[in-house]
Amino acid sequence: TKGGVSEADYVELLLQQQVSGVVFAGGLFAQADAPHEHYRLLAERRIPVVLVNAAIEGLDFPCVACDDAVAVEQSWRHLVSLGHERIGLVLGPADHIPSRRKLAAAERTAKALGSELRPEFVERSMFSLEGGQAAASRLLERGVTGIVCASDPLALGAVRAARRRGLSVPRDVSVVGYDDSAFMTCTEPPLTTVRQPIEAMGRAAVELLSTQIEGSDVPHSELLFEPELVVRGSTAQAAGA
Repeated sequence: TKGGVSEADYVELLLQQQVSGVVFAGGLFAQADAPHEHYRLLAERRIPVVLVNAAIEGLDFPCVACDDAVAVEQSWRHLVSLGHERIGLVLGPADHIPSRRKLAAAERTAKALGSELRPEFVERSMFSLEGGQAAASRLLERGVTGIVCASDPLALGAVRAARRRGLSVPRDVSVVGYDDSAFMTCTEPPLTTVRQPIEAMGRAAVELLSTQIEGSDVPHSELLFEPELVVRGSTAQAAGA
């Protein structure tokens, strides 16, 4: 955290409080190069755990996740349907598992549509507005007209990057986010984004945890939930299409 308290410290605190179970709504389990010993400690102590969103391999916990592949395919096909041919991708760090899945899905979708995702059209960043702005600026220099982002803050950074270059969103550049965070209808323009079914995922996570706490077994596998593309004002027909 910003205060310097690590995820492992929080897990130790929870163990001291003798919690009955833990739901991780995001965390180091999604980063391949991060420390994971505290997760294994929970497993050794047989503390019920549920992970929300994609995790690294080897953590034997039930997981609830939005289908990253479907999310990217929806975004990509939407931009292609609007006539965009030079589509860029702004992802999280290289060891971030959901971003890896999004990259693989973008490559598959581009190929299925008769094109390819060029390596120079992929940029990575920390998940922040400023990171999205820097990554999108590099993509815009290479001539992309559509940008698919791995989060809404990254997408807002892409919108800012376009404006700083004197470009209009969506007249000159179309931008798609991911999450459908609060207030995305209040941005200018309102953000086209992929909505995660948060309520359904949350209910499933709680049910999986409660079932374990009650002593019953649950599948230690991943439940994938279908996302929904929400089209708003940040995407439009490509210029000249």
